[in-house]
Amino acid sequence: MKRSVYLVLAVVALACAAAADVKGLGTLAGTVVNASGKPVADVRVTIQGADGTMPQSTTTNSQGRFFFPELKNGYYDVRAYHNGAWTQWKHNIEVKTGKQTEVKLQLPSPAKKSK
Repeated sequence: MKRSVYLVLAVVALACAAAADVKGLGTLAGTVVNASGKPVADVRVTIQGADGTMPQSTTTNSQGRFFFPELKNGYYDVRAYHNGAWTQWKHNIEVKTGKQTEVKLQLPSPAKKSK
């Protein structure tokens, strides 16, 4: 009997430890579009903590979508870079535990070349 109780307690303890590892995680996803509103592929998207820490990057897929999995609950800044142009920073994007936050980033119009 005691052995069964200890086994159950061990299983519960392991389950709690596993749950603690994923507690507080959410995701951030979005789309990068051009000045005309069309999705853009192969754009580098950078995210960092709102305090400037933990920068990381990813690239958009063929539909202009990007995804940052397993982010700690908190606030983040995000922007994108493509062909020499940056989007504006989107500041203080809140990522909530167990939720996916969506963001849309728009690249600026290409600069006109002087003759």
